[in-house]
Amino acid sequence: MAEDGTATKRAMTGREMTGQDMTGQAAAGQGKPDAAGGTLLHGGDLDGARAAFPGAPAPWIDLSTGINPWPYPLPPVPLDAWTRLPGRGEEEALRAAAASCYGASSAELVATASGSQALIQLLPRLCRPGRVAVLGPTYAEHARCWALAGHEVRAVERPEEAGVLVAGVLVIVNPNNPDGRRFAPGELLEMAGAQAARGGLLVVDEAFADMRPEDSVAPAAGQPGLVVLRSFGKFFGLAGLRLGIALAPAALAAALREAVGPWAVSGPGLAIATAALGDRDWIPATRDRLARASAGLDRLLEGAGLRVAGGTELFRLVEDARAPSLYRALGSAGILVRRFEHRPDWLRFGLPGPDEAWRRLAVALDD
Repeated sequence: MAEDGTATKRAMTGREMTGQDMTGQAAAGQGKPDAAGGTLLHGGDLDGARAAFPGAPAPWIDLSTGINPWPYPLPPVPLDAWTRLPGRGEEEALRAAAASCYGASSAELVATASGSQALIQLLPRLCRPGRVAVLGPTYAEHARCWALAGHEVRAVERPEEAGVLVAGVLVIVNPNNPDGRRFAPGELLEMAGAQAARGGLLVVDEAFADMRPEDSVAPAAGQPGLVVLRSFGKFFGLAGLRLGIALAPAALAAALREAVGPWAVSGPGLAIATAALGDRDWIPATRDRLARASAGLDRLLEGAGLRVAGGTELFRLVEDARAPSLYRALGSAGILVRRFEHRPDWLRFGLPGPDEAWRRLAVALDD
């Protein structure tokens, strides 16, 4: 990766990709010293934040993830969901709810796992080792997991480079994390067709696509060469439930279900997610609420003299030369945001939730 954080065409091995992502951040679960001598924290690492800023006031405000701060209200969960193993009927109900929510034509095109991370790790193992192009800079784990599974991974700056490389797999996060870059569905489906024509795959990670369903390619699930990954926990604000969803041609979806194995999602998780995915009132109301909150966060950041360079409705990306000092100031105030090793002028802000969190952020930005 170049020093400015853009992707290069150099092939990466599994060893090289371990511990560093395509945005210059430590991979999830790791703290990595940066050039300034601090520790680069992954999103949600409040233990690391407390260690880095021991004098910060509590409670911490975690703005380092893109998780909805107003989670889906938990429905009553039957007692037997806790006391017995999940049954086939509950698993099929979840897949049907996911297909309906995302616009897919059949539950047979759906596979579920304990988090989208599990699917990101598993999919490369089901594909014969070959060349993989990942459109960067983006979320770390795609390149890392394909490399660890024995594939030759190259970070590319433009999708058409995958054709030049004759890459069997092209991975695109849409909308992208962290800058919010988007491709129209028609563009993505054309790419999927090109990949399918050479026996390959287009993997579209739609972890942040719930806000704008019109931009999703999930309704085209089943088209040859197309795999779509969805993250339940971000939009529904229930990241701890750990549910990831893949939409793929029926044979590949079945292979994913077989590889994941039985009881991949807990009984309570099945009950809660099935209800949430089918809630036709909460979903549109939440889209409206998050859109208003995102606009409010932009006003707050811009009022502090910061430039909002991109993002999605669940997070905003700031580009400013003062980002390193602002990160430290926010940390000292008990507010954790996401920073980037190779783009030290970038900070990513998630949405504050309670009014007090908005107040503390405003005060910290004003100081």
